[in-house]
Amino acid sequence: IMNAFGLIQIGLILSSTTIISSLQCNHLPLQQRKVIENSLRLLDKMGKEFPQQCLREKMSFRFPTQVLQPRQKENVGAAIEEIFQHIFYIFSKNLTLAAWDGTVLDQFQNALYLQIEQLEACVIEKHTQHCRSKEVSRLKLKKYFQKIDCFLKDKQHDLCSWEISRAEMRRCLQLIDKVTRKL
Repeated sequence: IMNAFGLIQIGLILSSTTIISSLQCNHLPLQQRKVIENSLRLLDKMGKEFPQQCLREKMSFRFPTQVLQPRQKENVGAAIEEIFQHIFYIFSKNLTLAAWDGTVLDQFQNALYLQIEQLEACVIEKHTQHCRSKEVSRLKLKKYFQKIDCFLKDKQHDLCSWEISRAEMRRCLQLIDKVTRKL
């Protein structure tokens, strides 16, 4: 009798966590908006105003906005997850010349990481006809973030390259925010 009761308890716990996680996924657009607002605030707080000496070095990376406009919500979620992973990767290396507040940078990285985990749990990998469009989106995003990565490397991760990249990530997050408000 005790074993059956224990199994029932485990079953209830598992079903409630499934319900909780599906509820979290239903509220994902709302959570994403909060995370993005927080990330934008942290990006601003991380550094000072954009340095005047960096204005002449401004670069256009041309974000592939079409990746955030597919017909399937799952594809938008997958694209957003991919974007967060790339941002996390860029903001995880060679930051020595970036004159940023380390504590705020850590908070920014943690917020991104938690959001990636949340998205991974919610984004359902559907390998049907959407697979091709998802792959095209993934390649476009990879190319976009490689441009930023190469730009940072070419400039030897100097202060201006980091500030320009930070401004670009801000634009990127604002685009995601605009899309998640429509979902």
